[in-house]
Amino acid sequence: MSNVELNLFIGPAVPVPASRVVLDALESVQVQINDGDTPSGFELNFSVSRRSPLQTLFLLTGGSSIPILRVVIMVTMGGRADVIMDGVMTHHELRPGSDGGKSTLVVKGKDLTALMDLIELNGLPLPAMSPALRVLTLLAKYAAFGVVPMVIPSVVEDLPIPIERIPTQQGSDLAYISRLAREAGYVFYIEPLQTPGTCRAYWGPQIKVGTPQAALNTDMDAFTNVESLSFNFDKEMKEMPVVFIQNQATKAPIPIPIPDITPLNPPLGLVPPLPPKVRFLNDTAKLSPLGAVMQGLAHASRHADAVTGEGSLKVSRYGRVLKARQLVGVRGAGEAFDGLYYVKSVSHNIARGEYTQNFSLARNGLLSTTPRVPV
Repeated sequence: MSNVELNLFIGPAVPVPASRVVLDALESVQVQINDGDTPSGFELNFSVSRRSPLQTLFLLTGGSSIPILRVVIMVTMGGRADVIMDGVMTHHELRPGSDGGKSTLVVKGKDLTALMDLIELNGLPLPAMSPALRVLTLLAKYAAFGVVPMVIPSVVEDLPIPIERIPTQQGSDLAYISRLAREAGYVFYIEPLQTPGTCRAYWGPQIKVGTPQAALNTDMDAFTNVESLSFNFDKEMKEMPVVFIQNQATKAPIPIPIPDITPLNPPLGLVPPLPPKVRFLNDTAKLSPLGAVMQGLAHASRHADAVTGEGSLKVSRYGRVLKARQLVGVRGAGEAFDGLYYVKSVSHNIARGEYTQNFSLARNGLLSTTPRVPV
């Protein structure tokens, strides 16, 4: 596959280009990018002999997480470079070869959120600031790793009064920031930027708008650019949350159903199914009215996708790298399933002469909301 070049950067804190010895021993690369609470990760497989310098990876880590070995994986295609993973090594193993052959060194890791989950700081007092400012304060500790925070303040800011209560951290930085995101109806993840060694830490609402990626074409003869693509319609996946707002005068809870449509989460399907399930969010009664609505909107967004798709493609035929957490068009699947989708997860499978991707798509209903999708 001459039009795709793989670049590997390895090092403590600031990764540096891997040596030719390391690249020659690299047999395959797997990268999994998830949109959700599951961290993204990677796996590198090296073919090594007994005297290979790659054996020093065991000495560098010594079975512990210190020093931290950072791994950046970048692919270049058609003059465009895409960093598909920026993470740290968390696990490695050596699989001996048979009949005295070469062994396989397997290096596994997670994205940079793994750095934020190393130490639990239960009871640590924090400044009496809004949740967004508390998140910025915690993320500032990771600036040395090239982490650039992108924090969107919530429309509902729970400002603690110092004489009444002082915020305290519970769990690791990752657990605490993720909890603040859930309370605000937000998401939190770290994704690599175009420059190797830099990442964006996003804390804000889930965004399902933007410029779509090039269309995935199926069953279109010479224009087909996917290996496989199938769809599933399951209305049982859809739920309508009901939040409770407490009447200040009577203290009686008032139930309010929450739709799954927002400016940042527009309908991608023209005909969404009626929700067969109603979920009562009882814990929202203790929140402010806006806070309860935000949690309801977040729950509705996570349980709105009744149409899902699974497929695979060869990057050389697709012509670019398919990315998660963005929109993509689908053509040739039929009137019910054509249109725009949100890419929920993508896996990269790279070996010598081969680069394939598996992906999963989702949207809220059948039929396209747009007459055409970008080619």
